[in-house]
Amino acid sequence: MNEGAPTDDESRRHDAFALVDEVQAIARTGLHFSESPFDRERYARLLEASLREYDGRTTMEPSAVRNRFESEIGYVTAKVGADAAVFDEDDRILLAHRADDEKWGLIAGWVDPNESPEGTVVRELAEEAGVDARVDRLVGVFFREAHAGEHPHGTVSIVYLCSITGGTLRPQLHEVSELAWRAIDDLESDEWHHHHELLARAARDARWRMRAGL
Repeated sequence: MNEGAPTDDESRRHDAFALVDEVQAIARTGLHFSESPFDRERYARLLEASLREYDGRTTMEPSAVRNRFESEIGYVTAKVGADAAVFDEDDRILLAHRADDEKWGLIAGWVDPNESPEGTVVRELAEEAGVDARVDRLVGVFFREAHAGEHPHGTVSIVYLCSITGGTLRPQLHEVSELAWRAIDDLESDEWHHHHELLARAARDARWRMRAGL
């Protein structure tokens, strides 16, 4: 076995969607940069193959998927999101009950063009929770690969500890059905949105270290 090669168990843990996501990203990047007609033909075939897989694994129309791909130019990377971890004095974390999947998660959003991740979490707290906030500390950077039934793209999540500085909590009902301070250990794993339990626990550990002066 080659050193560093994945074991059979590791390979089985990868969802087929992760492979499709990687193939379409390689194909789109190749089509953007390649000038060789032979290479472009191969990249186009890879893209068509990935579109067929998306068609079979999602409810989106192939034309909608293609239009989304074609609207994104340049080197194809994972989607970048920023997540806000806000705690109260009892170590409860502020969570949003999401309207899309009816799960609990951190207040979060995609980083917009020409926007810093810190700016994203401050903006999302204002939009989704109605509060002013500041960023106190970086918790960490986390990766989640594409997965069927969750999201068709690999995702990089940048998590920050934040503090509320003003405003009154109110959910943006289009995206958030409820806001609540919740103890992390009181939620079952299937109540969490995607990998947000992992993010919340990492944020709690970072808060403890910050309070300890570490």
